[in-house]
Amino acid sequence: MITAFRRLAGTWFAKGLFLLLVLSFAVWGIEDVVRNLGRDNAVARVGGEAIELTEAQDAARRETQRLQRQLGPRFEANEAFRQAVARQAVENLIASRAQRQEARRMGVAASVEAVRAYTFSIPSFQGADGRFSPLILQQFLRQNDLSEGDFTRLVVADLERQQLVGAVRAGARAPEALARQLLAFAGERRVAEVAEFPLLNAPEPPEPTEAQLTRFHENNPAPFSSPEYREAALALLSAETLLPRVAVSDAEVEAGLEAQRERTGTPERRTVEQALVNSREAAEAIRAAWAGGADLAAIRGQAEGAGGTALEMGQVSRGEMPVENIAAAVFALPEGGVTDPIQSPFGWHVMKVTAVQAAAGKPIEELRAETRDFLAREKAADLTFEEANKLEDALGGGATVEEAAQRFGLAAIRVTVDRNGNGPDGRRVELPGGPVARAGVLEAIFAGPAGAGTRVAEAGNGFLALDVPRVTPAALKPFAEVEAEVRRAWTLDARRRAQEERAAALLGAAQGTGQGGKDFTEAAREAGVEPVRMGPSLRDPGAAAPGGIPGGLLPGLFAAKPGEVTMAQTSDGYAVARLVEIVPADVAADAEGQARVKNEVEQSMQDDLEAQFAAALRARANVTINPSAMEQVAAR
Repeated sequence: MITAFRRLAGTWFAKGLFLLLVLSFAVWGIEDVVRNLGRDNAVARVGGEAIELTEAQDAARRETQRLQRQLGPRFEANEAFRQAVARQAVENLIASRAQRQEARRMGVAASVEAVRAYTFSIPSFQGADGRFSPLILQQFLRQNDLSEGDFTRLVVADLERQQLVGAVRAGARAPEALARQLLAFAGERRVAEVAEFPLLNAPEPPEPTEAQLTRFHENNPAPFSSPEYREAALALLSAETLLPRVAVSDAEVEAGLEAQRERTGTPERRTVEQALVNSREAAEAIRAAWAGGADLAAIRGQAEGAGGTALEMGQVSRGEMPVENIAAAVFALPEGGVTDPIQSPFGWHVMKVTAVQAAAGKPIEELRAETRDFLAREKAADLTFEEANKLEDALGGGATVEEAAQRFGLAAIRVTVDRNGNGPDGRRVELPGGPVARAGVLEAIFAGPAGAGTRVAEAGNGFLALDVPRVTPAALKPFAEVEAEVRRAWTLDARRRAQEERAAALLGAAQGTGQGGKDFTEAAREAGVEPVRMGPSLRDPGAAAPGGIPGGLLPGLFAAKPGEVTMAQTSDGYAVARLVEIVPADVAADAEGQARVKNEVEQSMQDDLEAQFAAALRARANVTINPSAMEQVAAR
């Protein structure tokens, strides 16, 4: 039998059968590759450049995390939410890619100095001392699943976008006629007769029955309920707690002096004016006029006549000027100097330096102390992440919060708090980390269900070892316990309803004036109220002056004609008003107001131009989106 099989294996039939078997296994084993040959796995393409699935998924995940932090731990994302976030994340990537391609086409770039200055100036990365904090930056990167390289690329893209968009926004000019009309609308005022019905003047309601109070107690549970309380074991791991374990050598201090000088010193700053036009000839004429003593107003008129613009840039450091050749020219000038025309992708620039603020340094010993402190905090920040991982492993291994705290040299406490950080006695409970970490600690305590076991949560500038073993849910207090509070609340509500009925009766009596209705003053006096002439007041309720027309009445009065009546609830009770006079705004005498409104209109126009520019870049980039890949972005 074996001999027969050997003879069969040597035939061409057997060899062909074996080859067919090998091919079938090969195709079966690489089915996905064969099936996807010729397919595009990118989520989208922008000008031929791919946005890969992983990039889109990462962007969608970061956006989801950001929104969940804003919406709170109780928010649960559904399918519609995930799809909307995925679409928005991909659209943001498309816009960023289109702008980056336009920046490359125009030769726009961001210098290392500009990236550093931009990062150090972000308010969210400033510590309690007002200085840039590497720990806060690292926490931001961790929370958003970003590497330092990812963050740097985002900063570079944003600086490039600012340069592109800045040139587009610079072209917006608001028409004077539109600014005047808007100022006339905003500045128009109203005078009215007002009859007020404050709650304090309401008639004393009859004594409530116990049945009325009990029903009121049941129908309005919120003010008569105890809050939810949570018992929690806490231990905070932060850079501050690890500082005593960090050592900085003298050699490290000397090596870091220059960087600290850049961070904490005051760099040279210059007050700069700029003119931007489309041709070298126009730029040369502006340079000559400026060098000859022309002021900015004259230069602005000359630039606008040439189809350009001129403006005051304000005070800038060299690192804040992203176009290197312009920055070099500006910082080579003396005070009062004017540059030769400089070309950039936006046109021809002429710059004038009107003031120079010299760089300021610090005494070397003070600088060394600051450097040592900064390096120690950097080391403590790095150590925090290392220790947080070990702390998480310890808790995962079954250690209690107290045991883990003892192992890592932390202070552990047990507290019982409500969402406002108060204890059952109504007093404020002290939490680890102080005021900076308080909101984060409370959020962590109330983020998950009780009894879920120990865990590590981010809180403020550190990490929290946390266990929430018990929850006392919110509950309606027994009527007997809060009867006095219920009685006060019922009485106040009865007063409110009484004054509302009196105000509504006056409104009904006065609305028919001239058609059988009563005179407003007469009707108000019959209602027991003396009307008061108030105003003139502007239409914005937020701008209502003390003693003026109550803000709640203003929307109705500005929709009314003279003689008409309106009613509204106010902070004190209720009020009814009759419009007496419309006072138009004196636009011609309000030059400051015209300038303010013009600036607001220009800001709005600039926003519209920026949106149109982004839409034009998207259209020109020949964007294609892969629907099947988009489903995978939303599904992750």
